[in-house]
Amino acid sequence: MFKHILVPLDGSGLAEAAIPPAVALSAKLGSHVTLLHVIEKNAPQEIHGQKHLTTEDDARQYLKIIAGQNFGAQINISTHVHTEEVSQVARSIVEHSQELKPDLIILCAHGEGGLHDLVMGSIPQQVISAGSVPVMLLQPDARTSYQNVRFERCLVALDGEEDHDYSLVVASELARAIGAELDLVRIVPTLSTLSAEDAATGTLLPAATNAMLEIAEDEACEYLQEKLNHLTAQQITATAEVERGDPAVEVVKLAELKKADLIILGTHGKKGMSALWAGSVAPRIVSRTHLPILLVPVTG
Repeated sequence: MFKHILVPLDGSGLAEAAIPPAVALSAKLGSHVTLLHVIEKNAPQEIHGQKHLTTEDDARQYLKIIAGQNFGAQINISTHVHTEEVSQVARSIVEHSQELKPDLIILCAHGEGGLHDLVMGSIPQQVISAGSVPVMLLQPDARTSYQNVRFERCLVALDGEEDHDYSLVVASELARAIGAELDLVRIVPTLSTLSAEDAATGTLLPAATNAMLEIAEDEACEYLQEKLNHLTAQQITATAEVERGDPAVEVVKLAELKKADLIILGTHGKKGMSALWAGSVAPRIVSRTHLPILLVPVTG
């Protein structure tokens, strides 16, 4: 379970928000951690008011300092600098994930610079499309610190799709490995929060649509109870509940109510990931919370 964690860093304090989660997980899981910096072509001299890493020597020294200051002697830590200048940092991270073969990548979505296009979903989309590596996405700002993250409680958002159940497999493995508790949630929309396509039908046939949503709620309860029973049999502490409303809004609301350390989502690779990131749940969750979000790629 997450035996090798890759952490891309660009030298900025905001990107360094990925370090505490990497430290917390590697300490609990005994993971090998690789700190990566990619030399960017025509990089700005500063990023977020800090000196940008534009030379190999600067990058190597920086990663060495980060490793020494944050990771204890018991953690297997290595650093890697991609010295050939690249114009597409996202693509380089994807290529390094194929070369270094991590089983988790921790990325920060923030402002300008080499990771700028992460905000648009480019990096996670490319990484997930290129393979089967889960991505932990962080969205730090000046008021957000992940210094005390412990990953003791994880909210797993499920949608009933069989292939998305793989995110629960990953969540249960993580829970067993670090002793975390799981909160399972499935969101059934209301008539007013249906997607645009379904809302048209709901407007024409409101009574029939409401009846279908009530049936969906009953099915969701049965579905989650089955998953909960399975987790209980594995001696994993878990809860499960069905909520009604907008999926992104309700997921974030429940995560905050449960004081979750992590939100876990299943995401389709390749064609499906593009659709999800373009206008579906994941980016809307990202925009509403600063909690870490674990995107687990599925192959269905």
